[in-house]
Amino acid sequence: MGIVRRETAPEIVVPILIIGGGACGLTAALAAHDAGAEVMVLERDASPSGSTALSSGFIPACGTRWQSAKGVEDSVDLMVSDIQAKNHGAGDADLAEAVARASGPTLEWLADAHGQQFVLLDGFRYPGHSALRMHAHPDKTGEALIASLLKAVTAAGIDVVTDAQVTDLIVDQRDRAVGVMIARPDGSVEEIGCAALILACNGYGGNPEMVKAHIPEMADALYFGHTGNQGDAVAWGEALGAQPLQMAAYQGHGSVAHPHGVLITWALMMEGGIQVNGQGRRFSNEHEGYSEQSVKVLAQPDGIAWNLYDARLHEMGLGFEDYRRAVEMGAIKRIETVAALAAMIGCPEQVLSETLEDTRQYAAGAKVDPFGRDFTGAPCLAGQPFHAVKVTGALFHTQGGLAIDTAARVLRPDGSALPNLFAGGGAAVGVSGTGVEGYLSGNGLLTAFTLGRIAGRSAAALARGETV
Repeated sequence: MGIVRRETAPEIVVPILIIGGGACGLTAALAAHDAGAEVMVLERDASPSGSTALSSGFIPACGTRWQSAKGVEDSVDLMVSDIQAKNHGAGDADLAEAVARASGPTLEWLADAHGQQFVLLDGFRYPGHSALRMHAHPDKTGEALIASLLKAVTAAGIDVVTDAQVTDLIVDQRDRAVGVMIARPDGSVEEIGCAALILACNGYGGNPEMVKAHIPEMADALYFGHTGNQGDAVAWGEALGAQPLQMAAYQGHGSVAHPHGVLITWALMMEGGIQVNGQGRRFSNEHEGYSEQSVKVLAQPDGIAWNLYDARLHEMGLGFEDYRRAVEMGAIKRIETVAALAAMIGCPEQVLSETLEDTRQYAAGAKVDPFGRDFTGAPCLAGQPFHAVKVTGALFHTQGGLAIDTAARVLRPDGSALPNLFAGGGAAVGVSGTGVEGYLSGNGLLTAFTLGRIAGRSAAALARGETV
């Protein structure tokens, strides 16, 4: 991946080019199209999917009509407060305010203008959220979400060119992107020019060398994101003098079924479930966040933990497609007795019995959890039958990326913007601060959708000759 210096644009020119066909790229395409610009999406795979398809597909947004319909009170200020509390003030407050303010209008625009369907998840709150604000496609999967977005893009007549891997940016001496070079599966190379370029090709989670350099604690972890996330946006940006920020930030997850590779909803933990290690002991406060839980799970023997819960929570889990898939694959085990559960885990029955009894005491308010979790907000785990799933920790996607302003323009270290380069989603720095613990549930799709729309509208304005 590199930069080709040339003063003239390729013969074929599309006003706005978007690199990446995930949630950010497709949202940017719809936004630019609605602003009156001709746009083309370049996707390296045979079909757009990205990390969005591998995610749960839940998008945090505030002040939406779906919240209002269920009597949920939320605001931009409250959402920003939650984001900044989770990242301990290490994230850009202006960017957090921009994406929070854009979140509700973005989902309502997608629904009204492009037929997207959303539901508000109202059975539980994810860690760190002060209000119910997770929105999802009715099927509650990332696959359904991206498929619906792609259908909208197709209906709008927007060109999505697949099997088109961008290898180089064509840039003039003023650092203005004038086009891209594309490698095709047959070995041929094509060039397409542009007036504005949007980087929506996510982060670097699929690049082992970059992961090792920036987040060494996850170097040997399962990567649950898209393998095409090779850090191209950062490489191109740096070559043009842009500033990468907070490259050690990322989203992990402490609940991926092993060895099945299926995401197990964290709602089980939020509503009373627990995690134990191979010795039958809890090892953390499961309510601090599923992202940092990835590191805690990986620190256990063999990097393995067990999610334990009851029939009530099993029924809740069945409301999620990923969980139903895990059931079909045999990842979810039903066990009738503590002795059988201990035997399956390979731990002493007495230790596991003590762990379960402690949990009941915490839920009753008779004892205080040494890890600081409040068990009193959910029903106590019932007895037999138990349900369990063997899980590991995983890296989902990176949160560091190119510095941008609130118009999604890519910035140099001095704060000046590159002439016509925009970034969103995982290609841009997120709002999670540094490390793993700053990730608030949904931050990834929050910035994918909101910055996608912001970048699309900004690029369209630039293509019209307006000042952004």
